[in-house]
Amino acid sequence: MSRLFGTDGVRGLANGLLTAELAMQLAQAAAVVLGHDRNSNGTRPRAVVARDPRASGEFIAAAVEAGLSSSGIDVYDAGVLPTPAAAYLVADLDADFGVMISASHNPAPDNGIKFFARGGQKLPDDVEDAIEAQMSKEAVRPVGSDVGRIQRFSDAEDRYIVHLLGTLPHNLEGIRVVLDCAHGAASGCSPQVFKDAGADVIVIGAEPDGHNINDGVGSTHLGPLKEAVLKYGANLGIAHDGDADRCLAVDHEGNVVDGDQIMAILAVALKKSGKLKDDVLVATVMSNLGLKIALRQAGITIRETAVGDRYVLEEMRDGGFNLGGEQSGHVIFADYATTGDGVLTGLQLAAQIALTGKPLKELATVMTKLPQVLINVKGVDRTRAGSNEVLAQAVAAAEAALGDTGRVLLRPSGTEPVVRVMVEAADEETAHSIAEHLAQVVRAELALELVSE
Repeated sequence: MSRLFGTDGVRGLANGLLTAELAMQLAQAAAVVLGHDRNSNGTRPRAVVARDPRASGEFIAAAVEAGLSSSGIDVYDAGVLPTPAAAYLVADLDADFGVMISASHNPAPDNGIKFFARGGQKLPDDVEDAIEAQMSKEAVRPVGSDVGRIQRFSDAEDRYIVHLLGTLPHNLEGIRVVLDCAHGAASGCSPQVFKDAGADVIVIGAEPDGHNINDGVGSTHLGPLKEAVLKYGANLGIAHDGDADRCLAVDHEGNVVDGDQIMAILAVALKKSGKLKDDVLVATVMSNLGLKIALRQAGITIRETAVGDRYVLEEMRDGGFNLGGEQSGHVIFADYATTGDGVLTGLQLAAQIALTGKPLKELATVMTKLPQVLINVKGVDRTRAGSNEVLAQAVAAAEAALGDTGRVLLRPSGTEPVVRVMVEAADEETAHSIAEHLAQVVRAELALELVSE
């Protein structure tokens, strides 16, 4: 059987892959692995449960809470909140673990279940495997006074907002911001915390009906945010995704400021204030080369990881670093959060505008994005991408031609017969030319029909 857990929990079509029965089974297994097996103080284990506003989240949350409480776990139902809020509340409540029900930026029919261990930490693969293994065993079924209780976590949002406000280096008075909440989990708390911080707030995409999450709005559809920023003369716009663990921005002229640029702005600011641990930023191999060049000039080192925020988190934990993230807008402030937090990131970015008095467009000039071309070469044998000599020679030649002015990255897909060719160069024409040439070599050398000969 294939592994149930993916790169970010269990995700799929609600009532397709992700049924109420599966949700209850997962919860009962997690109750043992994350609750009873790890709780040694003699009290009943406690779990925080939150969700985004998808309609299916209602029945999935009910199934999860039933599975947990029937297994002897006390449940604190936090309602609709961002993923990073759920992680924070696990730590703040000193709960044994947490459950977030969300499919992030996926369409409304999808949903997902992810778990957080004590302290709000993401689970390593071996713990996820233990939960899967436990699902095939008999569930724990206490009786009488030993069954778990379910209660509303009534001040969950307030706790999260107070926490976020406590991270700000400067209030946001005089800053006009447009917030696009993607009709998602941040629709309530993000506008509230920006208002509490002193900003003049215009809100779009904050009317969730259970079916409109990520529908033409949010971080995957920036058009409405650009229009609103220009219409209202805002200093900046902030876009969240469905569960608000990411943040992309738009400056006062409607230009997109992506995760790399946001990390550059914040890394330089933290270094200047002496708060960037070891003067290191952790980013993935997909971050633009311009980020590395800019930070090198600022005296900041980049530690690169594989693509995925879990790998960024691992590197940050292993090295004790306090800032990292991805081009997609997952930015992790380890001093304040255990996972990417789009609301926190937006607040910190807006605070830099207020603190420096500089517009976001000027702050973003701290780095120059190199033209980046990505070609997905389909229908090839991805398994031979790292061993084909002709391809290796072509990549070496391209890297020699680019020198310090660009780079080449070949990434085989983890699941499909696809090899991704990414080239960065000083100009768009060079990037396209080299990328197209390497894509042709990949097609010629890794064509699937060659395997059957």
